[in-house]
Amino acid sequence: MNKHIKSGAEIVIESLRKEGVETIFGYPGGVTLPLYDKLYSVNDIQHILVRHEQGATHMAEGYAKATGKPGVVLVTSGPGATNTITGITDAFMDSIPMVVLTGQVPTKAIGKDAFQEADVIGITRPITKWNVLVRDVNDLASSIQKAFEIATTGRPGPVLVDIPKDVFLAETDFVYPEKAEKEYETNIDFESVQKVAEALKHAKRPLFYVGGGTIFSGAEKELRTFAKQLNIPVTSTLHGLGAYPGSDAQFLGMLGMHGTYVANRAVDECDCLIAIGARFDDRVVGNVSEFSKHSFKAQIDIDPSNINKDVVVDVALVGDVKEVLNKLSSFFTEELSLTEWWAQLNVWEAACPMLPPPESEGFRSQHVLKALDKHLNGEGILVSDVGQNQMFSAQHLTYNHSRSHITSGGLGTMGFSVPAAIGAAFGSERKVVSVSGDGGFQMNMQELVLAAIHKLPITFIILNNSNLGMVRQWQDMFYEERYSFTNLEGKNPDFVKLAEAMGIEAKRVTCFGETDEALLWSLNAEYPTLIEFQVEHAEHVFPMIPSGGSVKDMITQRFEEEK
Repeated sequence: MNKHIKSGAEIVIESLRKEGVETIFGYPGGVTLPLYDKLYSVNDIQHILVRHEQGATHMAEGYAKATGKPGVVLVTSGPGATNTITGITDAFMDSIPMVVLTGQVPTKAIGKDAFQEADVIGITRPITKWNVLVRDVNDLASSIQKAFEIATTGRPGPVLVDIPKDVFLAETDFVYPEKAEKEYETNIDFESVQKVAEALKHAKRPLFYVGGGTIFSGAEKELRTFAKQLNIPVTSTLHGLGAYPGSDAQFLGMLGMHGTYVANRAVDECDCLIAIGARFDDRVVGNVSEFSKHSFKAQIDIDPSNINKDVVVDVALVGDVKEVLNKLSSFFTEELSLTEWWAQLNVWEAACPMLPPPESEGFRSQHVLKALDKHLNGEGILVSDVGQNQMFSAQHLTYNHSRSHITSGGLGTMGFSVPAAIGAAFGSERKVVSVSGDGGFQMNMQELVLAAIHKLPITFIILNNSNLGMVRQWQDMFYEERYSFTNLEGKNPDFVKLAEAMGIEAKRVTCFGETDEALLWSLNAEYPTLIEFQVEHAEHVFPMIPSGGSVKDMITQRFEEEK
């Protein structure tokens, strides 16, 4: 027998080996049984049995964000495939490389409403970079190779390969295609780069606005060198945190709806704004007509579709961030004279520092995260959920390294943190900390058991204010305090008993004085632990720019107290 003749199931496994895949997150089902039967004797690819397919996709996202490698998901047809939709959409919005392998009913049954059939190709077409239904086993290897290439090149994103059961069983000669280097059209011509360089040289109030594309490009070193070379202040999007050291004096913090006062004032009054791997998201821009309206704007992005999509720029440099920064920095030999600009920035920083409320006002989430920041000291990986906990984590923790901050940005998926933290822990040996609110934690808390099974030393933190905090904040500020279905007091489970039932040691903290001891216990543990912090019910995230507003509409704690 020809040793190169393999079944479709064997071809999937060999293709994953060719792509260097070490870990996949999955859940078996009827049509994927031929593949799972072959996985039974595979030792070089770790299969993580999740408790829900949505959890698999978020684990793959966390793995990809922590490692830079594509996350891989394997699920069955019908509900198995449709349960991945939220995670695929999340990865699409946040440009996370992910390869999703779904089983499908036999080719002869497609379109006949067979048991557990779903048109996953039609469903996922708008939320993937590319998807394909493989009807012929001879196309299987090339489809998987193409999937990995598309997921990881250019602007990363999710892809999906749908495989019918009979294709898993069919046999053919296995030949894996050679990887083809894909060429991307760029617009990095001399005149464009020179124009941006000249604008920077003549600027009195320049600012670097950094997004997640800087991290995807691996351009952190180039960014830091260039910013230091010119002494230019740096602000970051939510996904850009860690691209520039958070502890550095030139870092102004995050910008946007819940960005720092100094960062938002800098964006508003700068005269030269360079967007580096950032797409002018609506949570950053707000009112487009008022956004940084007196500045020269340049945008560096590998995806042409991001150019002028929301904010029209003066110069677009379409290409890899690292390559563009190298070309741009070659025009400079000394730092810029920005004494007056830095003096103004320091005034804004002092006017509204990012500090938690006094302890006399009650035990707050900010107190917990400030203490966590002290103990992490800019190291480890922080995986936040969505809501107030997410914004507090972005505001009060220091991110000195890339891939140290993982969250759901574009889609804002509650329930993201627990599975994403588990995925990150499978991909990295760095300390992983998961931060969730009590509402979001319950959306995927079933995956907590995996941390116990695999003895992952994750610190799970629940900031329990017995409310859907961010929604309640909007009700408080914009809906005349009508708290419609956001109060969870008396409706939550006992989180400590829940964790213990899943094999995880847990503690409950009710006051500031117990915080340090609990955090040190958890952070130093070589096994998973959970801490529930019972914090004040009514918490607000400030600063805040109301949706569609501009910097002039910014609300801060300081100004609220004055009113």
